[in-house]
Amino acid sequence: MNDLSLSNPISRRSCLQLAALMTTKATLGWADDQKKQSFIDAHVHVWTADTESYPLGPDYDKKDMQPKSFTPEELLAHTRPAGVDKIVLIQMSYYQFDNSYMLDTIAKYPDTFRGVAIIDHEQADAPETMKKLLKQGVTGFRLYANADATSQWLASKTMATMWKTAADTGQAICLLANPDALPNIEKLCRKFPKTTVVVDHFGRIGVDGTIRTKDLDNLCQLAQHENVYVKTSAFYALGKKQPPYEDLGPMIKRLRNSFGAKRLMWASDCPFQVENNHTYAASIALIKDRLDFLTDEDKKWMLNKTAQHVYWS
Repeated sequence: MNDLSLSNPISRRSCLQLAALMTTKATLGWADDQKKQSFIDAHVHVWTADTESYPLGPDYDKKDMQPKSFTPEELLAHTRPAGVDKIVLIQMSYYQFDNSYMLDTIAKYPDTFRGVAIIDHEQADAPETMKKLLKQGVTGFRLYANADATSQWLASKTMATMWKTAADTGQAICLLANPDALPNIEKLCRKFPKTTVVVDHFGRIGVDGTIRTKDLDNLCQLAQHENVYVKTSAFYALGKKQPPYEDLGPMIKRLRNSFGAKRLMWASDCPFQVENNHTYAASIALIKDRLDFLTDEDKKWMLNKTAQHVYWS
Protein backbone atom coordinates (compact mmCIF):
# COMPACT_ATOMS: atom_id res chain seq x y z
CA MET A 1 0.00 0.00 0.00
CA ASN A 2 1.59 3.29 -1.07
CA ASP A 3 1.71 6.45 0.97
CA LEU A 4 -1.03 8.13 -1.12
CA SER A 5 -3.61 5.48 -0.47
CA LEU A 6 -6.83 6.99 0.92
CA SER A 7 -7.22 4.00 3.28
CA ASN A 8 -4.31 5.30 5.32
CA PRO A 9 -5.76 7.96 7.68
CA ILE A 10 -2.56 10.03 7.72
CA SER A 11 -2.24 9.89 3.91
CA ARG A 12 -5.92 10.67 3.53
CA ARG A 13 -5.57 13.76 5.72
CA SER A 14 -2.48 14.83 3.75
CA CYS A 15 -4.30 14.38 0.46
CA LEU A 16 -7.28 16.39 1.62
CA GLN A 17 -4.99 19.20 2.80
CA LEU A 18 -3.13 19.12 -0.51
CA ALA A 19 -6.39 19.21 -2.46
CA ALA A 20 -7.60 22.17 -0.39
CA LEU A 21 -4.32 23.97 -0.93
CA MET A 22 -4.46 23.38 -4.69
CA THR A 23 -8.05 24.62 -4.81
CA THR A 24 -7.10 27.74 -2.88
CA LYS A 25 -4.15 28.42 -5.15
CA ALA A 26 -6.31 27.91 -8.23
CA THR A 27 -8.90 30.33 -6.87
CA LEU A 28 -6.26 32.88 -5.96
CA GLY A 29 -4.64 32.46 -9.37
CA TRP A 30 -7.97 33.11 -11.07
CA ALA A 31 -8.47 36.16 -8.86
CA ASP A 32 -4.98 37.40 -9.73
CA ASP A 33 -5.71 36.96 -13.44
CA GLN A 34 -8.91 38.93 -13.04
CA LYS A 35 -7.07 41.62 -11.09
CA LYS A 36 -4.39 41.86 -13.78
CA GLN A 37 -7.06 42.28 -16.44
CA SER A 38 -7.35 46.05 -16.68
CA PHE A 39 -8.55 48.15 -19.57
CA ILE A 40 -8.21 51.73 -20.77
CA ASP A 41 -11.09 53.67 -22.27
CA ALA A 42 -9.40 56.06 -24.68
CA HIS A 43 -12.27 58.48 -25.26
CA VAL A 44 -14.95 59.83 -22.92
CA HIS A 45 -16.46 63.22 -22.09
CA VAL A 46 -17.44 64.65 -18.71
CA TRP A 47 -19.32 67.77 -17.73
CA THR A 48 -21.30 69.16 -14.83
CA ALA A 49 -24.67 70.83 -14.41
CA ASP A 50 -22.89 73.46 -12.30
CA THR A 51 -22.54 76.12 -14.99
CA GLU A 52 -21.82 78.83 -12.44
CA SER A 53 -18.54 77.26 -11.40
CA TYR A 54 -17.85 76.02 -14.92
CA PRO A 55 -19.41 78.42 -17.45
CA LEU A 56 -20.31 77.21 -20.92
CA GLY A 57 -18.63 78.63 -23.99
CA PRO A 58 -20.29 81.54 -25.81
CA ASP A 59 -21.70 79.24 -28.50
CA TYR A 60 -23.59 77.00 -26.05
CA ASP A 61 -26.59 77.19 -23.74
CA LYS A 62 -27.70 74.91 -20.89
CA LYS A 63 -30.41 73.44 -23.11
CA ASP A 64 -27.64 72.06 -25.34
CA MET A 65 -26.35 69.84 -22.53
CA GLN A 66 -27.72 66.36 -23.17
CA PRO A 67 -27.65 64.68 -20.73
CA LYS A 68 -27.64 67.55 -18.23
CA SER A 69 -24.51 66.20 -16.62
CA PHE A 70 -22.05 63.37 -16.93
CA THR A 71 -19.68 63.70 -14.02
CA PRO A 72 -16.59 61.57 -13.33
CA GLU A 73 -18.56 59.73 -10.67
CA GLU A 74 -21.37 58.95 -13.12
CA LEU A 75 -18.76 57.75 -15.60
CA LEU A 76 -16.94 55.52 -13.10
CA ALA A 77 -20.20 53.75 -12.29
CA HIS A 78 -20.02 52.34 -15.84
CA THR A 79 -16.28 51.83 -16.19
CA ARG A 80 -15.31 50.16 -12.93
CA PRO A 81 -17.60 47.11 -13.27
CA ALA A 82 -16.14 46.58 -16.76
CA GLY A 83 -12.55 46.44 -15.49
CA VAL A 84 -11.59 49.85 -16.90
CA ASP A 85 -9.20 51.61 -14.53
CA LYS A 86 -7.72 54.30 -16.78
CA ILE A 87 -9.58 56.78 -18.95
CA VAL A 88 -8.74 59.47 -21.47
CA LEU A 89 -10.95 62.54 -21.09
CA ILE A 90 -11.77 64.51 -24.23
CA GLN A 91 -12.57 68.16 -23.62
CA MET A 92 -16.32 68.61 -24.02
CA SER A 93 -17.28 71.06 -26.74
CA TYR A 94 -19.69 72.86 -24.37
CA TYR A 95 -16.69 74.47 -22.65
CA GLN A 96 -14.79 75.30 -25.86
CA PHE A 97 -11.30 76.59 -24.91
CA ASP A 98 -11.92 76.52 -21.15
CA ASN A 99 -10.50 73.16 -20.04
CA SER A 100 -11.05 73.82 -16.32
CA TYR A 101 -13.56 71.07 -15.58
CA MET A 102 -11.45 68.43 -17.30
CA LEU A 103 -8.29 69.63 -15.52
CA ASP A 104 -10.01 69.60 -12.14
CA THR A 105 -11.18 66.06 -12.82
CA ILE A 106 -7.64 64.93 -13.64
CA ALA A 107 -6.35 66.63 -10.48
CA LYS A 108 -9.01 64.84 -8.42
CA TYR A 109 -8.23 61.41 -9.90
CA PRO A 110 -4.62 61.65 -11.13
CA ASP A 111 -4.11 57.89 -11.32
CA THR A 112 -7.21 57.40 -13.44
CA PHE A 113 -7.37 60.18 -16.01
CA ARG A 114 -5.37 61.82 -18.77
CA GLY A 115 -6.76 64.63 -20.89
CA VAL A 116 -7.14 65.80 -24.48
CA ALA A 117 -7.63 69.56 -24.41
CA ILE A 118 -8.96 72.10 -26.89
CA ILE A 119 -6.90 75.26 -27.32
CA ASP A 120 -6.85 78.20 -29.70
CA HIS A 121 -3.90 77.34 -31.91
CA GLU A 122 -4.02 80.82 -33.44
CA GLN A 123 -2.77 82.38 -30.22
CA ALA A 124 0.92 83.31 -30.11
CA ASP A 125 1.35 81.59 -26.74
CA ALA A 126 -0.13 78.28 -27.93
CA PRO A 127 3.19 76.39 -27.57
CA GLU A 128 3.60 77.59 -23.98
CA THR A 129 -0.02 76.63 -23.27
CA MET A 130 0.60 73.14 -24.60
CA LYS A 131 3.65 72.68 -22.39
CA LYS A 132 1.85 74.01 -19.34
CA LEU A 133 -1.08 71.66 -19.90
CA LEU A 134 1.27 68.69 -20.20
CA LYS A 135 2.21 69.22 -16.54
CA GLN A 136 -1.50 69.04 -15.71
CA GLY A 137 -2.03 65.66 -17.34
CA VAL A 138 -2.96 66.78 -20.85
CA THR A 139 -1.31 64.46 -23.36
CA GLY A 140 -3.27 65.36 -26.46
CA PHE A 141 -5.17 68.12 -28.26
CA ARG A 142 -8.44 67.85 -30.15
CA LEU A 143 -8.98 69.36 -33.58
CA TYR A 144 -12.14 69.24 -35.68
CA ALA A 145 -11.12 68.05 -39.12
CA ASN A 146 -13.14 68.32 -42.30
CA ALA A 147 -11.94 68.78 -45.88
CA ASP A 148 -12.03 72.59 -45.81
CA ALA A 149 -10.31 72.96 -42.44
CA THR A 150 -7.53 70.48 -43.20
CA SER A 151 -6.91 72.13 -46.57
CA GLN A 152 -6.25 75.40 -44.75
CA TRP A 153 -4.07 73.70 -42.14
CA LEU A 154 -1.61 72.60 -44.83
CA ALA A 155 -0.55 76.22 -45.34
CA SER A 156 -1.14 77.51 -41.79
CA LYS A 157 1.93 78.69 -39.89
CA THR A 158 0.16 78.54 -36.53
CA MET A 159 -1.04 74.99 -37.20
CA ALA A 160 2.49 74.02 -38.20
CA THR A 161 3.74 75.40 -34.88
CA MET A 162 1.14 73.36 -32.99
CA TRP A 163 2.04 70.10 -34.76
CA LYS A 164 5.78 70.70 -34.31
CA THR A 165 5.33 71.53 -30.63
CA ALA A 166 3.30 68.36 -30.14
CA ALA A 167 6.15 66.37 -31.70
CA ASP A 168 8.59 67.96 -29.25
CA THR A 169 6.41 67.42 -26.15
CA GLY A 170 5.15 63.96 -27.10
CA GLN A 171 1.53 65.10 -27.02
CA ALA A 172 -0.87 63.71 -29.61
CA ILE A 173 -2.90 65.60 -32.19
CA CYS A 174 -6.34 63.98 -31.92
CA LEU A 175 -8.60 64.47 -34.90
CA LEU A 176 -12.38 64.29 -34.90
CA ALA A 177 -12.33 63.81 -38.65
CA ASN A 178 -14.88 63.41 -41.37
CA PRO A 179 -14.05 60.90 -44.11
CA ASP A 180 -13.58 63.73 -46.62
CA ALA A 181 -10.64 65.03 -44.55
CA LEU A 182 -8.59 61.82 -44.72
CA PRO A 183 -6.60 62.67 -47.89
CA ASN A 184 -5.50 66.01 -46.40
CA ILE A 185 -4.70 64.33 -43.08
CA GLU A 186 -2.37 62.02 -44.99
CA LYS A 187 -0.58 65.08 -46.39
CA LEU A 188 -0.29 66.58 -42.92
CA CYS A 189 1.17 63.35 -41.55
CA ARG A 190 3.71 63.38 -44.36
CA LYS A 191 4.55 67.01 -43.55
CA PHE A 192 4.88 66.36 -39.80
CA PRO A 193 6.13 62.75 -39.56
CA LYS A 194 7.31 63.04 -35.95
CA THR A 195 3.91 64.14 -34.63
CA THR A 196 1.71 61.52 -33.00
CA VAL A 197 -1.72 61.62 -34.66
CA VAL A 198 -4.85 59.87 -33.42
CA VAL A 199 -7.90 59.56 -35.66
CA ASP A 200 -11.06 59.34 -33.55
CA HIS A 201 -13.99 57.00 -34.22
CA PHE A 202 -12.64 55.35 -37.42
CA GLY A 203 -12.60 58.79 -39.04
CA ARG A 204 -16.41 58.63 -38.66
CA ILE A 205 -16.64 56.18 -41.53
CA GLY A 206 -20.15 54.74 -41.53
CA VAL A 207 -21.76 57.57 -39.59
CA ASP A 208 -24.48 57.75 -42.27
CA GLY A 209 -25.00 53.98 -42.05
CA THR A 210 -22.78 53.07 -45.03
CA ILE A 211 -19.16 51.97 -44.74
CA ARG A 212 -17.66 52.97 -48.07
CA THR A 213 -14.62 51.16 -49.42
CA LYS A 214 -13.10 54.40 -50.72
CA ASP A 215 -13.25 55.97 -47.26
CA LEU A 216 -11.71 52.90 -45.66
CA ASP A 217 -8.99 52.90 -48.33
CA ASN A 218 -8.16 56.50 -47.41
CA LEU A 219 -8.04 55.67 -43.70
CA CYS A 220 -5.76 52.68 -44.32
CA GLN A 221 -3.45 54.92 -46.37
CA LEU A 222 -2.50 56.55 -43.06
CA ALA A 223 -0.95 53.28 -41.91
CA GLN A 224 2.20 54.12 -43.89
CA HIS A 225 2.92 56.80 -41.26
CA GLU A 226 4.27 55.05 -38.17
CA ASN A 227 2.99 57.66 -35.70
CA VAL A 228 -0.66 57.46 -36.73
CA TYR A 229 -3.17 55.64 -34.50
CA VAL A 230 -6.89 54.95 -34.91
CA LYS A 231 -9.61 54.70 -32.29
CA THR A 232 -12.05 51.86 -32.84
CA SER A 233 -14.81 53.62 -30.96
CA ALA A 234 -18.30 55.16 -30.94
CA PHE A 235 -19.90 51.91 -32.07
CA TYR A 236 -23.35 53.29 -31.23
CA ALA A 237 -23.00 55.89 -34.01
CA LEU A 238 -21.60 53.87 -36.92
CA GLY A 239 -22.86 51.31 -39.40
CA LYS A 240 -26.11 49.66 -38.29
CA LYS A 241 -25.80 51.46 -34.92
CA GLN A 242 -27.17 48.47 -33.08
CA PRO A 243 -25.55 46.17 -30.52
CA PRO A 244 -23.70 43.83 -30.69
CA TYR A 245 -22.09 45.97 -33.49
CA GLU A 246 -20.66 42.96 -35.31
CA ASP A 247 -21.27 44.67 -38.66
CA LEU A 248 -18.21 46.79 -37.78
CA GLY A 249 -16.06 43.67 -37.60
CA PRO A 250 -14.85 43.73 -41.23
CA MET A 251 -13.72 47.36 -40.86
CA ILE A 252 -11.88 46.54 -37.63
CA LYS A 253 -10.25 43.52 -39.26
CA ARG A 254 -8.98 45.58 -42.18
CA LEU A 255 -7.59 48.22 -39.81
CA ARG A 256 -5.91 45.51 -37.72
CA ASN A 257 -4.34 44.10 -40.88
CA SER A 258 -3.22 47.56 -42.09
CA PHE A 259 -2.08 49.26 -38.87
CA GLY A 260 -1.54 46.31 -36.58
CA ALA A 261 -3.24 46.12 -33.20
CA LYS A 262 -0.41 48.15 -31.65
CA ARG A 263 -1.80 51.25 -33.38
CA LEU A 264 -5.47 50.67 -32.62
CA MET A 265 -7.24 51.54 -29.37
CA TRP A 266 -10.73 50.88 -28.11
CA ALA A 267 -12.88 53.65 -26.66
CA SER A 268 -16.52 54.01 -25.68
CA ASP A 269 -17.30 57.70 -26.36
CA CYS A 270 -19.34 57.90 -23.17
CA PRO A 271 -21.86 59.15 -22.24
CA PHE A 272 -23.30 58.65 -25.72
CA GLN A 273 -22.46 54.95 -25.66
CA VAL A 274 -24.72 54.41 -22.64
CA GLU A 275 -27.87 56.06 -23.99
CA ASN A 276 -31.02 54.49 -25.47
CA ASN A 277 -30.48 50.76 -26.12
CA HIS A 278 -26.68 51.01 -25.99
CA THR A 279 -24.55 49.85 -23.07
CA TYR A 280 -20.97 50.10 -21.92
CA ALA A 281 -20.74 46.32 -21.68
CA ALA A 282 -21.77 45.90 -25.32
CA SER A 283 -19.07 48.31 -26.48
CA ILE A 284 -16.15 46.63 -24.74
CA ALA A 285 -17.51 43.15 -25.53
CA LEU A 286 -17.15 43.73 -29.28
CA ILE A 287 -13.36 43.83 -28.92
CA LYS A 288 -13.02 41.54 -25.91
CA ASP A 289 -15.37 38.72 -26.89
CA ARG A 290 -17.00 38.93 -30.31
CA LEU A 291 -14.33 39.19 -33.01
CA ASP A 292 -12.64 35.82 -33.45
CA PHE A 293 -9.92 37.22 -35.73
CA LEU A 294 -8.47 39.23 -32.84
CA THR A 295 -5.77 37.34 -30.96
CA ASP A 296 -5.29 37.67 -27.22
CA GLU A 297 -2.28 39.85 -27.95
CA ASP A 298 -4.36 42.06 -30.26
CA LYS A 299 -6.88 42.56 -27.48
CA LYS A 300 -4.18 43.49 -24.95
CA TRP A 301 -3.01 46.29 -27.24
CA MET A 302 -6.43 47.53 -28.30
CA LEU A 303 -7.90 47.46 -24.80
CA ASN A 304 -4.89 48.76 -22.89
CA LYS A 305 -1.34 48.93 -24.20
CA THR A 306 -1.84 51.24 -27.19
CA ALA A 307 -3.61 53.92 -25.16
CA GLN A 308 -1.06 53.47 -22.39
CA HIS A 309 1.72 54.13 -24.88
CA VAL A 310 0.08 57.17 -26.52
CA TYR A 311 -1.40 58.93 -23.48
CA TRP A 312 0.62 57.78 -20.46
CA SER A 313 4.18 57.18 -21.72
